[in-house]
Amino acid sequence: MVHVAVWLLDQDDQVHVALAEIELCCELMIAASATTEERLSSERIDEVLNVGPRVPVQGTRQPAGAGR
Repeated sequence: MVHVAVWLLDQDDQVHVALAEIELCCELMIAASATTEERLSSERIDEVLNVGPRVPVQGTRQPAGAGR
């Protein structure tokens, strides 16, 4: 989920952010209902949300076993 500092936005911007989050959630629900798997893979979620692969930020640690 996209986290935004909503308290810094005016009311109109808050509405636009809320609508964008609702749209993203709807896209995920549609994709989840169309899959035969129990859960959507991270790759499929990225595809539905139209984002690239997750790249760790320099200086952050990956969980043990990540990147294998």
